[in-house]
Amino acid sequence: MARPNGVVIVSERFWAFAGTDGSLREGEMLKPPELLQRLPLARGLARLAASLGPLFRRTGVARPRERWLLAAAVAAPAALFFVPAPWSTVLGLAVMGGLLLTILRGRTLRLHGAEHRAIAACEERRLVATWAGDAKPSRFSPRCGTNFAALAVPVTLLADRTPLPVTFWSPLVVLVLSLALTMELWRVVQSRGLRLLLLPGLALQRLTTREPRLDETRIALRAVASVIERELALPQ
Repeated sequence: MARPNGVVIVSERFWAFAGTDGSLREGEMLKPPELLQRLPLARGLARLAASLGPLFRRTGVARPRERWLLAAAVAAPAALFFVPAPWSTVLGLAVMGGLLLTILRGRTLRLHGAEHRAIAACEERRLVATWAGDAKPSRFSPRCGTNFAALAVPVTLLADRTPLPVTFWSPLVVLVLSLALTMELWRVVQSRGLRLLLLPGLALQRLTTREPRLDETRIALRAVASVIERELALPQ
């Protein structure tokens, strides 16, 4: 994930944050219980929660104020159930707007493109050429969270029309169900190469990424190198 002040790269077991100031922070990813990793629906939620670990952990990359904002965005669908219209819509848009401004401020868009380029360089085995500036892998990624968000929108709209008893938990149930179903769809799309379903997300990346400079690409490459080094150091 791209940050205003650096790039986070994660694998199944490790994460690394390379900052624009030359700093490098490293950590281990949370590992969901084995049972949750096998259960349909639950496995997707567990994976999604683990992927947010570098943001929400005290030793992670997000500042306390930002962690509160992210938590508010997650809890908003349930909390806004008690707010009468049209104020619920206004507050929901305010929370979303604040979240987007926090996530996309500063150099985030170019670092987002750098993140994708660094990962593509790793997959294409062109790390050295990319570091030197001789190669420029694509800044668009089929596994970007933008693609996940594009899939989540229609799934959420369908889940929102599912008849449920009107209770305090209804919005939360819809949110959790939508995320779980989207993660399952995400697994199918990634494993079977259904790129047609990724086209909306790839098109959206034209807004969420910018062409990175070489120094910004190198920031992402430093995070990639940290994760790869620790992965390769483990017994295979």
